[in-house]
Amino acid sequence: MEKLLFGTAGIPASSSGPTAVGIGDVKKLGLGAMELEFVHSINISKEKAPEIKKAAEQNNIVLTCHAPYFINLNSLEKPKLKASIQRILGSARILNLCGGWSVCFHPGFYQKSTKEEAFERVKKAIKEISETVKEERNNVWIRPETTGKETQFGNLDEILKLSHEFSNVMPCVDFAHFHARTNGKYNSYKEFCEILGKIEKSLGKRGLENMHMHITGIAYGEKGEKHHLNLKESDLKYKELLKALKDFKVNGVAISESPNIEEDALLMKKEYEK
Repeated sequence: MEKLLFGTAGIPASSSGPTAVGIGDVKKLGLGAMELEFVHSINISKEKAPEIKKAAEQNNIVLTCHAPYFINLNSLEKPKLKASIQRILGSARILNLCGGWSVCFHPGFYQKSTKEEAFERVKKAIKEISETVKEERNNVWIRPETTGKETQFGNLDEILKLSHEFSNVMPCVDFAHFHARTNGKYNSYKEFCEILGKIEKSLGKRGLENMHMHITGIAYGEKGEKHHLNLKESDLKYKELLKALKDFKVNGVAISESPNIEEDALLMKKEYEK
């Protein structure tokens, strides 16, 4: 991607229409991206997808999606593992029909596994997803997301390691999750540069030219993430984050997951363009 686009997690709060109308409203706001939220279920049908694709193309909006939350690629229960893989594949298929770009998901939980065991299981599941998507000639990016609690699989090293293994897998970087997972660290220009530098060192320039990011304020405690907050109500130093993104010439999509989704997306865009 040739620039950094800001967008909303779902239809803007100010929009009264269904998804296709919401995409037009994203454009009217002056934003460039929207994330389809499949958090509880994949709520777009094959029949509806062409209409959404048309709306995205007409309005020049880049679409991403968040696969359902009920995913654990480290599950020892075969039906749960199979269902998790199918939820990611189902999301990737619908996103592709909508003309979308990148599907993100929370990979899973360590539960009683060691980190090494969890990594091998998650890697095996992602291999199946990666290969299936390629066989279906689906070009969407598969993006395991950095997660907000220590109990969840998905620190940066794990996600970067997975991205090395498969040509269509890249990270989804959630900066609020970094901040929450470490109970308040990763919240300065220097630390944001450290994250971006690590991505560049691991994946090269393409790692920074092709980023799918989530940015929001966040409430957290010793166990990590509690819930999202609006940027101005949180302690996230978003101005320093945006400066780091600019200095590292990051391109891709930055999705606002704040409760006031479009307000914070516009706030970030304005600050970034300064």
